[in-house]
Amino acid sequence: MQYRRFGRTELQMPVFSCGGMRYQFKWQDVPPGEVPPDNQANLEATIHRAVELGINHIETARGYGSSEMQLGKVLPQLPREKIIVQTKVAPVADAEDFLKTFDQSMKYLRLDYVDLLSLHGINHRGLLDWSLKKNGCLAAARKLQREGRCRHVGFSTHATTDIILDAVNSGGFDYFNVHWYFVNDLNWPAIAAARRRDMGVFIISPNDKGGKLYAPPPKLVELCAPLSPMQFNDLYCLARPEVHTLSCGAARPGDFDEHVRALDFYGRMAEVIPPVEQRLRAELERVLGRDWCARWHEGLPHYVDVPGRINVAEILRLWTYSKALDLVDWGKMRYNLLGQGDHWFPGEHGGGLAGVDLGGALKDSPFAEKIPAVLREAHLLLFEAPKKRLSQS
Repeated sequence: MQYRRFGRTELQMPVFSCGGMRYQFKWQDVPPGEVPPDNQANLEATIHRAVELGINHIETARGYGSSEMQLGKVLPQLPREKIIVQTKVAPVADAEDFLKTFDQSMKYLRLDYVDLLSLHGINHRGLLDWSLKKNGCLAAARKLQREGRCRHVGFSTHATTDIILDAVNSGGFDYFNVHWYFVNDLNWPAIAAARRRDMGVFIISPNDKGGKLYAPPPKLVELCAPLSPMQFNDLYCLARPEVHTLSCGAARPGDFDEHVRALDFYGRMAEVIPPVEQRLRAELERVLGRDWCARWHEGLPHYVDVPGRINVAEILRLWTYSKALDLVDWGKMRYNLLGQGDHWFPGEHGGGLAGVDLGGALKDSPFAEKIPAVLREAHLLLFEAPKKRLSQS
């Protein structure tokens, strides 16, 4: 395992983290007796395998159903000073409710403190305001820090880049969990801002949200050789010193194996990554044109400023990589969450375009005339029955 300094927390963070949202029994709280023994045994085997590999950062959330409770049966058995435990609690209007929820997390985890406490899902302006206001959730988290119940305070986010930048530049947080990987580089300004503030940077789900790379299309496999698509994406992220750790949402002990094999190339990233990246970008340009690939995102409005709240930027991103790299299954997974995932996946898909005038919203885009047709094509390519988020399943 390789380790990186996690910003000003000074924690030595493994470059892969054990995310806790795929091995739990249910997405709702359940009595301990309802957890099947084989499910609990698999979770504990996954944790032990992670620690065996040097992946000593265990990350979960109050919003992950039975995850915390099930972890509470294994984490207290591990040497506390050798593991880094992170949980996440959603910001709310009343900070006292935030503190009560944190208390429940700690009861489930059976720990005296967590190393990292995140405000979970600062996904829109209102949640940021609840976090930063006087006597809000950030102040409550800092109170917990002074009491020794958490060591460092951060946030996680699925927000648009402007809101993420405001959270980072508030100076209130030690680290953050954010989306950024090969098929989504729009949040890079926030990562650069975090580097300037010496914040830890945790990349959320780069191989699920970043392309469903555990089931890659043949075209992508060929373009990424001699690496697997998952190994390329891991190393693409880790080639940036601004990035410190990548989440592996393991469902079973073997799910770490391909990530760990990527570390065979860790010392040669500057040699092995550029040729693969060049092939991928060349294919994007061949299919879509150089100008589109360089500028498709310029001047796009945030979904809140689009008639019908159509998430134009997200749809164009999904279309771009689905069309050029055959990432259609991934595109469908993400596209059909639009409008179904509350603020976790906000905005609407393009099914309601008829009768919507996008002219004003697209006035700053160099592709204003082309985009409506692309949105229609994206809907034909990607639309299926609306999906539910895992937590709604």
